[in-house]
Amino acid sequence: MKITVVGTGYVGLSNALLFARQHQVTALDIDAARIKLLQQRISPISDQCIQDYLQLYPLQATTDQAVAYQHAQLIIIATPTNYDPVTNAFDTSSIEAVLTDIMAFYRAQTAKHKKETSSTAKPIILIKSTVPVGYTEKVRKAFKLKNLLFSPEFLREGQALQDNLYPSRIIVGEKSKRAEKIAKLYRRASINKDAVMLCVDSTEAEAIKLFSNTYLAMRVAFFNELDTYCLKKHLNARDIVQGVSLDPRIGDHYNNPSFGYGGYCLPKDTKQLLANYADIPQALISATIESNAKRKQIIIDDIVGKQVKTVGIYRLTMKAHSDNFRESAIFDVLQGLAQHGIDIMIYEPTLDAQHYCGFALEQNFSTFKRCSDLIVVNRMVPLFNDVMDKIYTRDLFGIN
Repeated sequence: MKITVVGTGYVGLSNALLFARQHQVTALDIDAARIKLLQQRISPISDQCIQDYLQLYPLQATTDQAVAYQHAQLIIIATPTNYDPVTNAFDTSSIEAVLTDIMAFYRAQTAKHKKETSSTAKPIILIKSTVPVGYTEKVRKAFKLKNLLFSPEFLREGQALQDNLYPSRIIVGEKSKRAEKIAKLYRRASINKDAVMLCVDSTEAEAIKLFSNTYLAMRVAFFNELDTYCLKKHLNARDIVQGVSLDPRIGDHYNNPSFGYGGYCLPKDTKQLLANYADIPQALISATIESNAKRKQIIIDDIVGKQVKTVGIYRLTMKAHSDNFRESAIFDVLQGLAQHGIDIMIYEPTLDAQHYCGFALEQNFSTFKRCSDLIVVNRMVPLFNDVMDKIYTRDLFGIN
């Protein structure tokens, strides 16, 4: 089968390489630099499993739509849908642009061959980008696309391909035979052959994605508030978290305190779900978003109270093994510290510059440690064993 994946971010590349083991896969992107890297079998994102698979399995990468769409039997759309605070919704324009391009391509093909392309010859179009609840049905009608489906992804940054190879569940947004075929296609491509498959209507599938991530955000916020209580009352947060997590109904996952949840998914998905609640009473979702903002302010106030002159910020990434700075809680923390007149020094090895957003970057790690009065670390690493008296973190277990 020829499968075309549009978009080369976490979702796109993990889908492309998942299927590259068994199918002919083409990755399409408008970013020529990313495509050039893929042609050299270099991952444009930080994910070791993706990098390893690029060496093992052939993946055609192109910016040419004609090459990508020609003879494609399945087109997976995995373009970014960032949350727009002005419209109070995801910006889905990238998806609509791809759909417009696909339709234009097949109209041109029909005209070229001077005959109608049969419906069976048209590829299935599968949206993997995260979208608002009700989006797929709306777009299906607007574009008159009967072959458009939605399937949510449940991937961690830095572990995207791993999570596709070992999926917790496979959900396709349509109750039909073709949806079952898509679900089975994913399960056959995965290593976990026992993954549960669930076919539901597209709107329900969209809601599953947003509710899943909002629950995870709520869980992060809960343990962060537990840690805040311990911080203020001078209690042993580690002991309390461990005791709470021994209850099998709660479990010991997503329980490690941090400076706040961040990254590609949780901030935008919680905000989108809240927007979908516009005319429906709720309390937990808005409280989760508010809790995350308060947590960062509590961290800022606690550091300011230590009355140090220079604060070193170790890494801007949201978590270990990630190259994503977007919605990173530690960036909000450093901005808050700067507003209090504290000198900020950043160590971020992925950036080759002297400054980032007006803040000084220190390339030498030894200099960074020596010149920082306090080093703020969201997730601990062994590199600081010699300066533990300078470390500020709320990481209790050394895990993401």
